[in-house]
Amino acid sequence: METWTSLRSGCGEVRATANPAKAKGTAWETAWTRYIQEHHNPAAHRNVQMGRLDIGDVSGYYLHAAELKAEKTITLADYIAQANREAIHAGQPFGCAVVKRRMKGVADGYVVRDVRTDVRLVSRLKIMEEALQDVDFSRWFEIDEELREAA
Repeated sequence: METWTSLRSGCGEVRATANPAKAKGTAWETAWTRYIQEHHNPAAHRNVQMGRLDIGDVSGYYLHAAELKAEKTITLADYIAQANREAIHAGQPFGCAVVKRRMKGVADGYVVRDVRTDVRLVSRLKIMEEALQDVDFSRWFEIDEELREAA
């Protein structure tokens, strides 16, 4: 006999369901997608799951396949391995796990990558910033100043 439960998570109301863990995961994916739509990319969206050829839970996080996790027990190694596989399937250069922080909202969650992926990302950022400085230093300076103020 299934037990129907209503949960309240740190990312909004969760509908009654026979699988509370799945409902929490869905609520986290939905909340994070809305956050990314508001702060990063209005076209971000949740993906349909495709089994072993999954492309991540959410598309639209620039250059990333994002694998979202809202679990009581956190297993980073598994999450990162899954995110990196899904980045390959999605044709994205970077994979990341987006992990819900218990009892906190979306902005307090964690985006996690392995060191290899993070160094590739930061190297790309460095190269691109240097290229923009070479082409249009004043534009780079404006962007840098704006982003420093936002931090």
